[in-house]
Amino acid sequence: MQALDWIVLLATIGGIVAYGSWKGKQTKHSLQGFLLADRELPWYHILLSVMATQASAITFLSVPGQAYHDGMRFVQFYLGLPIAMIILSVTFIPHYFSLKVYTAYEFLENRFDAKTRVLTSLLFLIPRALSTGVTIAAPSIILSTLLGWDLTWTNAVTAAIVTAYCMLGGSKAISYTQMLQMAVVLVGMVFVGGYIVAQLPDEIGVKESLQIAGKMGKVNLIDWKFDLNNRYNIWSGIIGGFFLQLSYFGTDQSQVGRYLSGISAGEIKKGLLMNGFLKIPMQFFILLVGILVFTYYQFNAPPTFFNKNTEAVWATVPGHQAIDQEKGAIFEAKKSAILQKDYSRLNDLNKQAAATQEKAVALLKAAKPKTEAQDTNYIFLHYIINQLPIGIVGFLIAMILLSSMGSMASAFGSLTSTSMVDIYERFIAPDRGNQHYWWISKIITLGWGMLCLVVATFAVNMGSLIEVVNILGSWFYGTILGIFLCAFYLPKTTGTQVFIAALIAEAFVIYAWKVEWMAFLWLNVLGCLLVMAIALVLSLISGPKQTSKTSPE
Repeated sequence: MQALDWIVLLATIGGIVAYGSWKGKQTKHSLQGFLLADRELPWYHILLSVMATQASAITFLSVPGQAYHDGMRFVQFYLGLPIAMIILSVTFIPHYFSLKVYTAYEFLENRFDAKTRVLTSLLFLIPRALSTGVTIAAPSIILSTLLGWDLTWTNAVTAAIVTAYCMLGGSKAISYTQMLQMAVVLVGMVFVGGYIVAQLPDEIGVKESLQIAGKMGKVNLIDWKFDLNNRYNIWSGIIGGFFLQLSYFGTDQSQVGRYLSGISAGEIKKGLLMNGFLKIPMQFFILLVGILVFTYYQFNAPPTFFNKNTEAVWATVPGHQAIDQEKGAIFEAKKSAILQKDYSRLNDLNKQAAATQEKAVALLKAAKPKTEAQDTNYIFLHYIINQLPIGIVGFLIAMILLSSMGSMASAFGSLTSTSMVDIYERFIAPDRGNQHYWWISKIITLGWGMLCLVVATFAVNMGSLIEVVNILGSWFYGTILGIFLCAFYLPKTTGTQVFIAALIAEAFVIYAWKVEWMAFLWLNVLGCLLVMAIALVLSLISGPKQTSKTSPE
């Protein structure tokens, strides 16, 4: 990082955070103002805020690396999203908006009882706090490795900035900051994609890059084979992804809190539907950038390991020179085969390259067992730091940090609103004034910021971070969704029945993951259907004498 990079980095982050904090100060000093931005945001704010919440730094660091190693099949993960947005707009939004709830779980007490509300709140708070720690750690781990920044201080500074503007401006500061964050992120990704194409040989463009990647098995957009243990195919994407996305957007307060700040139900629906149909093209483009990085390294020799620290350790391993020479010879042969369009030879060389990389990993692990060999999360940032011009590097680093801050801010807001409304205001200190709750909300935000920072400190060596976050969510989202679907579609179920069903289902989901019965996306389907089935059976056993408190029309 040169001086110009630091100037661009600090100016970009400082300007956006200052603007968001200034806008946030315009809210009323009330609980509704702090948590829901006075319910006055238009649809495009909701769209960008929802997208920024989901698209963290993990997305922009890990997804291009995912494409580099695994191709574009990850896009199937989002195929169920448009369907989920339609169901959400028809079913969830009318009830949330008509009841004027602050949190999704507040609705559950109206429908069931207090214990079901608290259980669901806890099922949300636990994974959200853990995944927020991963969100903080993701850019910090990678930036500290590639730029030599101290990991602890990188975590602390990032968390402190976000906690500060969340405390100062609440939901409105988060929303306005996220709107500019998404603009910076999208501009940055478009620039990188164009710059990579410009660096490729004259005869190689986007079309040719896709052809090359396709011949090497990377443009595998759709997999029609039904397999419960396959993480990414069209069935897991449409079915498992639908349940995950419906639960995430319909019951996760980090998203619900974003769109409950909308000025009307119509504006909320418009923002969510636009998100449903824009998210897949955006994700496709991010994966495409990863494919372009892959193509770039077919013409420019890649390192054995993209993680700078691992590469330094590799240079000390006895015997590494022979493997490096073998990799170099295969690289030159692959480059020649690509330019000559000798794809049958290219496939053989690609297999040799994969086998040589496996030998390198095995040799590294034998000599230095504790060294991290997984480098999916380092590929994209390695390219940014080593290939982009001065000034642009600072802008792209700012992009990564800002995308992390966007998700962190929504997470802090959701942790605060759930703790405040569903636990503190409801059970600890009811019937206090607006000013009291306004101040306590700021204190709770600070507390969650500190706790998530502690989690981030220990979040290392977890593999592909985009998968870690989604796996963690899949442990709980199915159960939470099942509780809400019981509320909407099983009117005879009671709070006690759903409470018991949720506990049993959650235990079964964790067990199913532990024994590896299925890929993680299917856990969302399993948890949801188990809650509904068990609750329905319990309601049939109990007979007609028990009825629910209320049921939606």
